[in-house]
Parts: sequence; structure tokens; C-alpha cells
Amino acid sequence: MRPIKIAPSILAADFANFGAECRAVEAEGADWIHVDVMDGHFVPNLTFGPPMVKALRPHVKGVMDVHLMIAPVDPYIDAFADAGADILTAHVEAGPHIHRTLQAIRAAGMRPGVALNPATPAEAVAHVLDLVDLICVMTVNPGFGGQSFIPMEDKIRQLRDMAGDRDIHIEIDGGVTPATSPGVTAAGADVLVAGSAVFKGGSADDPAPYGRNIAAIRNACAAAS
Repeated sequence: MRPIKIAPSILAADFANFGAECRAVEAEGADWIHVDVMDGHFVPNLTFGPPMVKALRPHVKGVMDVHLMIAPVDPYIDAFADAGADILTAHVEAGPHIHRTLQAIRAAGMRPGVALNPATPAEAVAHVLDLVDLICVMTVNPGFGGQSFIPMEDKIRQLRDMAGDRDIHIEIDGGVTPATSPGVTAAGADVLVAGSAVFKGGSADDPAPYGRNIAAIRNACAAAS
């Protein structure tokens, strides 16, 4: 089993206090900060864009993992690079030329990721495995936080087998809790995006619950390994 990384989604944090929330959750053990970018077109919600990523960057010491739920992607790649994204993930469903999109992300100096909606088969990324550092498996339908987990363990195992000896992270996004995380990590996932499961019960002024929530997810995975 690869070391597990916890990537809290700031979509579940206090919108009026994002900078402090990022600092607090990193101090409590978060490995990455996950930023969900939605356009109200590819998904039925609207969040934020490159200016917000740029504003957050000084508050994030580690990896800023930016997940684009937008279409098209290509016109915005350079803006997210300039804003300081470390990983930029595009959905395979977002456009007809994912190969070119991933090349452009790498050329802009970021680590490319590709995301798969629940109904999209693993085979959809078979021909871009040499271009990506991360595969994001959606375990909810993208667009909203707080949805129920959709089991995807078989898809995760297939993707891990397809990846072979490539150094590719498999990320799970949606419905991650201490109850759902052991199954996906046992199947081969190593990055867990968690929103409400991390941020519930705490605040930037009282971040200790964040640490307990992160530890609960890690401990559940370790106990099942």
C-alpha cells in the first residue's frame, strides 16, 4: 500500500476565512489542499477561479491540488499556472482532446491530473497514462459537496493495474469518511479528498477537530491494511 495522503477540500471550509482555514488544516496534518473549481456549465455549481487560487497560494505551504470541473479547460491552463497550482486536474469528459490538454498542463509547469466521473470507465484514460501524475476517481457526481459515496473499488483496482509501475497517484473525491476510506485505499487509492469529514466540528480558531478527523481517516485505513 502506498502512503496515504489526505487532501481536505476547501469547499467545505469557511468561505469567509479561507486563508486561515488552509493554514489551520495543514497544521493539523493535511498533506495537500484540494481546490474545487466549478463553472456552472460542466457541473451545476459555481465556485471560484484563478484569482482565488492566487489569493490562497501564500497560505498553503504544501501541494495545492486544483480540480477543474469546467469546460473548456485549455483557455485557463496558463492562468492557473500563474496562480500557483501544483497539480491541475482536468476531466476526461470535459473536451475532445484530453491528450493535448494534459500536455499543455505539463508544459505550463504543473503536474497533470485526469478525472473520471462515476459512469466513465477506466479505459477512458488508457491512452494518456504516460502523461499524468494523478488519476482522480469521482465517487460522487461532481458539482456539490456532501453527497453519498458511490462505490468504485473495482474501477480503482483496474486503474492501479493499468498504471503498472508508473508513479501515478490515484485520488478519490467524494464521500470520503473513516467508513469509506479503507475500501478505496485497499483497492489502490493513495490520495483521499475529504470535505465535511475533515472540517466538521472545527474552525480556524479551533482547529483541533480537524486533526482528529484527519487522524480518524488515516487510522481507519491503517487498521484495514
